[in-house]
Parts: sequence; structure tokens; C-alpha cells
Amino acid sequence: MKLGQDMRPHFFELAASLARGLRAGEVLLCGLHAERSDFVRLNRGSVRQAGSVEQRSASLRLVKAGRQAAATLTLAGTREDLGLAQQALGRVRDALAGLPEDPWLLINETPQSTSLERRGTLAPAQAVVAQAGAAAKGLDLVGSYAGGTIFRGFASSLGQTNWHEIDSFNFDWSLHGGPRQAVKAAYAGLDWQGEELKRRIEAATAQLALLELPERQLSPGEHRAYLAPRAMEELLGLLSWGGFSARARATRQSPLLHMQEGERLSSEVTLTESTAQGIAPGFQAEGFVKPAAVTLIDKGRLGEALASPRSAKEYGLAGNAASAGESPESLDMAGGELEEREVLRALDTGLYVSNLWYLNYSDRPAGRITGMTRFATFWVQGGKIVAPVGAMRFDDSICRILGKNLAALTRSRELLLDPSTYAERSTSSARLPGALLSALRFTL
Repeated sequence: MKLGQDMRPHFFELAASLARGLRAGEVLLCGLHAERSDFVRLNRGSVRQAGSVEQRSASLRLVKAGRQAAATLTLAGTREDLGLAQQALGRVRDALAGLPEDPWLLINETPQSTSLERRGTLAPAQAVVAQAGAAAKGLDLVGSYAGGTIFRGFASSLGQTNWHEIDSFNFDWSLHGGPRQAVKAAYAGLDWQGEELKRRIEAATAQLALLELPERQLSPGEHRAYLAPRAMEELLGLLSWGGFSARARATRQSPLLHMQEGERLSSEVTLTESTAQGIAPGFQAEGFVKPAAVTLIDKGRLGEALASPRSAKEYGLAGNAASAGESPESLDMAGGELEEREVLRALDTGLYVSNLWYLNYSDRPAGRITGMTRFATFWVQGGKIVAPVGAMRFDDSICRILGKNLAALTRSRELLLDPSTYAERSTSSARLPGALLSALRFTL
């Protein structure tokens, strides 16, 4: 079976066949996760591991009288799939009878069928390796490439069908020099361009050369700083752990609790869950269809929360088809007026921070975050990079970082795809600008 071309009818026919065998009062929800991907791992600029993966799995969720039970099985794409699925459904039915009612169970009972296919221009894995090797010119390049087509499907016995099929790639790498000298970068999207990869590797190579300058040691305290898009991704990624959740807001466990009480961020800050612009599917496991966009923060004001069906029912909210984790999957931050070429001049004197890591909440109710700088962090003086800076720990609140201390956002934004491939390629993404801060508090 050719994945994609034949998987769509195969999945929907499988779901329809199972639906025909249901008993009175039963509702069946079927989900599909599938992909056809190339994977390459590189070390010292050479291929260390390469391969291709085709995988398909289906989830079967049976609902009856306020109860639910589920099972997952791997699909081979053959006629044997139906028999295996029927056996799995039988086991789910047996389990369902002994389960208690689920008070917060909510599924979509009004069919909303959708179909989306977004074709991209993907390069063969061999071409990716050749272009990366040529651009790195023998440097120690360490990284991984994943690219191909991701498929998601949904079908219910109530007559709903949803399909999502998208081409994408993500090349995540770092260049290494001497001890503690490394620059991390990435190139992701739907349409591969060899020249863009070359530009990004050249930019990383230039930063690697700057790491050979004598290192500057800075004292703890507040420093003017620029957070590049990848540093912003770490910051907003942590904030997504409950920051935009309807459940966390209803239970007052949100790190944006101060904003619930009226505090605002800078008017430059607008954050949106932009499903229409991301690579994640526009539907979720209970069959609800996501809106094209949900405004999470609107010009500094707290906006709509991401409300899953369970939270909507438990707290009496209007749901917006968020997934169970109620975290953004297609986060979009509006850009500002700062041109990328003017970043160093606008920073003048301070820290240029390429990456952050080990982030966590130091005081969750207060929205205070701590973490470390990582990879290429530089001291800038008079608008010029003069020295690399070793790892430093910051501890500051989100209301200061994106509030009174936010001086500017870059006009350009970078698309960053989650590089996670545990079990399957992630469909989470973020499109983010860089941020110039008048001050960031460092503790050591």
C-alpha cells in the first residue's frame, strides 16, 4: 500500500466497517496517526545513521452511557487490519462494561467533516546531507534531519470524517569548535531551499569563529539583553505549561495568575494559537474542529484560554477544541518593528542570547522563571560583539520580561518545529520573533 494515497480510503473504510457492527447506544471514535519520514543523524559532518520510516496506528474509542474505553493498534494497510480492529473493539467493549461513568466525558455529536492536504517541496535526504556537508566545509556539524509527510485522520460512527496531510522537514544541528564552543541552529519548513540552509550554516559558522575570542565573565545583576527566536521558543515553551490552559486558569494554577488579576504585558505582545498557519491538525481526539486562530494574549491583555472538551464540561466553559494538554500546538507571536540587521546596534551594550535551556518556574504563581544561557551567548559593546560569555543563570518574571522590560520585537520571525521524534514526529510548531530587553536579571 502506498501511504497517503491509499491510507485515507483504507482508514475511513475500516472505521465505517467497525461502525456497522456497533450495538445499540454505542458510539465509536477512530483516530489515525501515520507518517512517511526520512531520518538522518550526523556527527562531524558525516552520516552516522540514516533510514526511512513508514508507520500507521489507529486508536479506537468506544463510548456508551457516559462511559468510555480505548485501544490502539498498528495498521499494516492490508485486509487483515479489519479483523485485528474487530478483535480490539471486542476487548474494548468487554472493558467498558465494568467502568464507572466519566462525569467530564464530552464528544462532538454534531458531525464536522474537514480535509486538508498541504504539499511542500522536500529534498531527498541524500541532497540534504550533501548540501549540509558542502556548507559546513569540514566543520564538526552534529545534528539530525527528519522530513516527509505526516498524516492524521478522524472518523466517528456519527458520520464525521477529518483528514490532515502535510509535508514538512526539520534540520536541527549544532557546530562545535574547541571545549565549550558550540553554536546551535535549525532550518525547518515545508519548502526546502538549499540556499537558505547555506545561509544559516554560514551564520552559525561566523558565530563559531567569535567563540574563539577571550571569554568575558560577567557579575550577577541586571543586563540589557537580546533573546534570539530560539531563546524565545524556550521561554514561551515553558509558559505553555499551563499559561494558556483553561483548567489552570479555573483552578488558579496558571503562571499568568497576575494577568488574570489585571496585570498586563507590553502592548507589543500578541500571542495566537494559529492552527491555520501551523502543521498540527485542525481537529482533536473527541472530534471537535479547532478554530483557525485563538488569541491568547492581545496587545498585552490576557485573551482566550485553550479549553479542551473535558475542561469545558467540568468548568462550564465555551470550548475551543483544544487538545487534552491545553498547550499551544501552533504558537504564533506577532513581530515588531526592529529589523534583524539592526539588532546589535539597538542592543548597544548587553548580552546576545542565542539559546536558553533548563528552564523551570522558580515561583509559578508569580510567573517567575529561571534558566540558563546555552551555546552562543555574547557580550556586545557599542553595537559590536566583543566576547563570548560563559553560561549564566537568569531568574525573572514573565511580566517583567515581556512587560515593562520589553524594548522591541524583531519584524522578522522564525518558524521553529518541535524536533521530537519519540514514537512519532511531533506536529507542534512556533513562529517567533527575537526580543530586545532593557534588562534581564541574572543571579550567577
